[in-house]
Amino acid sequence: MNNKLKRVAAIHDISCMGKCSLTVALPVISAAGIEVSVIPTAVLSTHTGGFDGFTYRDLTDDILPVADHWKTLGVKFDAFYTGFLGSFTQIEMVSKIFDMLKSDDTFIVVDPVMADNGKLYSVFDENFPAEMKKLCSKADLIVPNITEAVFMLEEPYTEGPYTEEYISQILKKLSALGPEKVVLTGVCFDDKKIGAASYDRKTDTVAYALEDSIDGYYHGTGDVFASTLVSGVMNGLSIASASEVAAKFTVKSIIRTRDAKTDIRFGVNFEAGLCSLYEEIQSKLKK
Repeated sequence: MNNKLKRVAAIHDISCMGKCSLTVALPVISAAGIEVSVIPTAVLSTHTGGFDGFTYRDLTDDILPVADHWKTLGVKFDAFYTGFLGSFTQIEMVSKIFDMLKSDDTFIVVDPVMADNGKLYSVFDENFPAEMKKLCSKADLIVPNITEAVFMLEEPYTEGPYTEEYISQILKKLSALGPEKVVLTGVCFDDKKIGAASYDRKTDTVAYALEDSIDGYYHGTGDVFASTLVSGVMNGLSIASASEVAAKFTVKSIIRTRDAKTDIRFGVNFEAGLCSLYEEIQSKLKK
């Protein structure tokens, strides 16, 4: 039996308060029994959703030196997992890191964080999706929401509910950009259920992981979902099964937060579910 930990390199920004990006990825993936190395792309006092006056320290100049040092150590990474990248320069640097440090069996996951609800985030211009698409072409798995997907495909954004035919078409077009596996979030076919759709080009299979829709907007849930998804895949789950675990874990985190009536700006209570996450993944593997 091989008890060696797998190692994931997470390349995200870090908010000192407010659960998102690295403050989600590090605990969630670690709780699933996977070693996490990190390259912070920026440090913020809080995340940018709902807070005013936050501080921001750009760490672009530190990204490649960290990777260069890792290169001298001869370490092997089983996966790379990228999230919010704040500039064209950071995208180019991450692309270089993939080429520099990946091995033949390194699994690359790109969450192309840049837009939601039909709009790009205010820090990005209309050329950003084309650059992000280039990075996605190097990935084995991408995890866009509906807005990010259509922007990379240069298609108009439409609000849900959607049809299965439309979602399947989007998934396959995204896979044609390069990644063999795609998980699309924000998928709904009515006003009762919402979740994710997954596509595996190798098996030409589309699957859905839908949970009860909960009113309100909860910060950081995309990072909770994507980090849990990475945890499942790196433990050996299929992309469809990992999506199911991620959807359930995310919704339970939202429900805890809603029921506690805490300030939603600070993120969702995923911590209370960490003790059972590894067991849930292992249970799924046995089915």
